[in-house]
Amino acid sequence: MAERCFVVGANASGKSNFLDVFRFLRDITRTGGGLQTAVVMRGGMKKIRCLAARTRSFISISVTLAQSVDSSAEWNYTLLFKNIGGGIRKNEVAIIKEEVIHHGNVIMSRNEKDKREDSETLKYTYLEQPTANREFRELKFFFENIQYLNVVPQLVRESGSLMLSSDKEDYYGRNFIRRLSVLNEKTRNSYFKKINEVLRLAVPQLENLSLVPDELGVPHLEAKYVHWRAAGSKQQEDQFSDGTLRLIGFLFALIDSTGLTLLEEPETNLHSAIISQFPEFIAKIQRTRKEIRQVILTTHSFDILSNEGISGDEVIVLTNTPEGTELSNVNDIDRLKSMLKAGFSVADAVLPYSMPDGIDQMIRTIK
Repeated sequence: MAERCFVVGANASGKSNFLDVFRFLRDITRTGGGLQTAVVMRGGMKKIRCLAARTRSFISISVTLAQSVDSSAEWNYTLLFKNIGGGIRKNEVAIIKEEVIHHGNVIMSRNEKDKREDSETLKYTYLEQPTANREFRELKFFFENIQYLNVVPQLVRESGSLMLSSDKEDYYGRNFIRRLSVLNEKTRNSYFKKINEVLRLAVPQLENLSLVPDELGVPHLEAKYVHWRAAGSKQQEDQFSDGTLRLIGFLFALIDSTGLTLLEEPETNLHSAIISQFPEFIAKIQRTRKEIRQVILTTHSFDILSNEGISGDEVIVLTNTPEGTELSNVNDIDRLKSMLKAGFSVADAVLPYSMPDGIDQMIRTIK
């Protein structure tokens, strides 16, 4: 995939599940996580398995990491696991195979048939064990730093949201204010300077976004709301609009991230004029860093995909089939590739292609 990747597909085609593969690897490596925890968090194997599977399937994950799209693979990580237990036995999972390859050389390989393994050791990946991942800790750190953000404004507004443990993954932006508060002052001020520059254009009524503590020391976002009174009025996050909170959250995620960043449908609650700038904003953020960080986002947005700077090799299309979901790069689909060459935008080519068959008949179902 490209450094900037747009994932498109119909509802229930698997866009969220695609992002969750990376979140799953993040949960294996995070503090307090691990393979068993990552599976339990998702409701067990029955919730993870492919619904289209013809037999009781195992789960297989294979990831390839490289410095750039054009460079050769630096790391390959493969993990296969299956369900064990049931009945009076506790439902758990066991590793079938785990392997790490570095620059084409196998540096770790284990499987369920290895005599050095037993039913207990196969419950844990080497990826999550400090004594076992010494030779590929760089890979572990990459997974550990994956960041997913899908800001739910209602959760951000809850005063109790800051009570969540700091070692828990902040999937829905519930803790992003707390995360801002623990940054050193110089870094935090730098972030707010960049965010305020965008807000000045996108939400001109708000000025001087900053972080202020309440009487209990709990930090809150605060900005001046400009109106007919010269001094304006102070507002905190519980008074911000849904779109404003989502925009602030996504700006923070892009600026703060040090690794792979996953964004889910960033267009929600935002004006089309704002979201149409997202592709260029992401590219600009990537250019300001010494190391190019990959950003993967799912979207249904015509405005995002209409951006002229998006190329076919940056777009992945998810298609439902009787055997499950298929993923294809736009440039590997002849029909779409031809449309892009003819001058159509990605939005014009991909969105009609990805819509459900017969959806244009939906209104006729109402009698």
